[in-house]
Amino acid sequence: MKNKLRIANAGGFWGDDLKAFNRQITHGEIDYLTMDFLAEITMSILKKQMMKNPGLGYVTDFIDQIKENAGLIAEKGIVVITNAGGINPVACGKKITEVLKDLNIDLKVAVVYGDDIVDKINEYYPEKASFRNIETGENFESVKDKLQTANVYLGAKPIVEALKKGAQIIITGRVTDTSITMAPMIYEFGWSYDDWDKLASGIVAGHIIECGAQASGGNFSDWHKIDKWDNFGYPIVEVYPDGEFVVTKHDNTGGSVTINTVKEQLLYEMGNPSEYISPDVIADFKSIELVQEDIDRVRVKNIKGKPSTPFYKVSMAYEDGYKIEGSVIVSGPGVLRKAEKIKEIFWSRLEIDFERTNTEFVGFNACHGSLAEYDDANEILLRFSAYDYDLNKLNEFSKQIAPLILSSPPGIAVTGGRPRPRSVITYWPALIPKSVVKAYLLFFPEDKFEIETVTGFEKEIENGGSEAQISAGVESFVPGLPEDADTPVRFYDLCLARSGDKGDTANIGVIARNEKIYRFLKDYLTADYMKYLFRDLCKGKVVRYELPNLNAFNFLLEKSLDGGGTRSLKIDAQGKTYAQAFLNQKISVPGRLLKD
Repeated sequence: MKNKLRIANAGGFWGDDLKAFNRQITHGEIDYLTMDFLAEITMSILKKQMMKNPGLGYVTDFIDQIKENAGLIAEKGIVVITNAGGINPVACGKKITEVLKDLNIDLKVAVVYGDDIVDKINEYYPEKASFRNIETGENFESVKDKLQTANVYLGAKPIVEALKKGAQIIITGRVTDTSITMAPMIYEFGWSYDDWDKLASGIVAGHIIECGAQASGGNFSDWHKIDKWDNFGYPIVEVYPDGEFVVTKHDNTGGSVTINTVKEQLLYEMGNPSEYISPDVIADFKSIELVQEDIDRVRVKNIKGKPSTPFYKVSMAYEDGYKIEGSVIVSGPGVLRKAEKIKEIFWSRLEIDFERTNTEFVGFNACHGSLAEYDDANEILLRFSAYDYDLNKLNEFSKQIAPLILSSPPGIAVTGGRPRPRSVITYWPALIPKSVVKAYLLFFPEDKFEIETVTGFEKEIENGGSEAQISAGVESFVPGLPEDADTPVRFYDLCLARSGDKGDTANIGVIARNEKIYRFLKDYLTADYMKYLFRDLCKGKVVRYELPNLNAFNFLLEKSLDGGGTRSLKIDAQGKTYAQAFLNQKISVPGRLLKD
């Protein structure tokens, strides 16, 4: 058994830095290289590709990365694990095998599949699984006949079995983002599937590095403290048999690994921090301890876990109408008044009732709504969008953009040709019992193995009550402040923050800069106040969770993304800018709070 593993990440989404792969294997020693490509939106994109060409449906960029680096992978004995297989992992594995043969490089390729259950829905529904939407509670029957994709979030076990059989490149379909990092730990250290604390450590390690450079200084609130942005260092975890690990990066690379960069990533796309649910374990993020033990080295320890559940999450998507976007640039004096008048002209000329419409003043308040400060801009990108089930309505929309040039206020430039409607595929999350799901392992040309995905240690989640603070849905709110709150600051002076998305819910992780500020914000920064700040954007309730171990809070803003993902008409469909909107808000605090 090894006494240490070095597991690196070289990509957090499809479109990430393609050169990170080579940097991770050439700038220092690693044992494993992982890459995460699959957001919910990505699955929809891959489905559309496969509908046009049945041979696609996987991340084609990964093929090029293997072509470039296969010799180094073989020479250094590095094992690569990725979910680049998308919705067609077997085709991806076959293509990789062909590439390696052409290069005359001998690497054992394994494909994990079985996550795609779209053709088995009638076998499962309704007797074995209800597929009720776990976010909205809606009945599956309403979307069943429009279903396009259905993929189970498999866990680490099939990947572990691939490692046991000597795989050197492992390509999966839909698995959890964290499992591709945790599987090598289970395999190398011989962890049991009921060693919950160690498994929870693996999940936390995977969560920290799954989004690439976000753990090593990318997308960081204190971005100005990052001295070097070129040759950016992607994260690595050094993991030990007892479950403790160190987050680091290669020497002489850009970026920075600090307690704060790690904290921000820990809160990214977070739900209930006490119950971070994966197929393999439930991790308690409120147990995490962080120690900055050296430059670019943060030790993570004391993580606690609980038994996994008897269910897998299923990521489904169904056909759900069409949407269209078009935009013009408005410039010159009085630009905001011009943009407002052009908005009025555009929609009144259409005289059509769409299912949903949206108009955004990009450069003024498109991302932040009522949280934006007034700024007399010189130019605004005026963005119109509409959603409907009737293509004829959207075709009429497309014809009304260009005429604005000659028949509305001056200073307009059109930013493209006539816009075209696009089909919408909407996300539908559900659950399925693990006991009815089989995973499969394929080694080319034809070695195929069935993997039992149930470990026998699963338990139902016990309802122990919630420590969450929930907003009352207030539209006007004045927080109570101490009498000596006389120093105006922005939240950025008090906090770090990062935002993300899950479906139609945005999360904002807020990290106080010290314990004194955390204690102050615990009373002040309530769910009601956050609901008030985001009243233009959040149409549902706000839930606040406390993480005193990190001096942090996690806020869930429900119904804040206009349906989320591909369904949203917002320019920021995933709430990525919400944390910055929050940090820019002004408050008054006692001056003593800012003193060391």
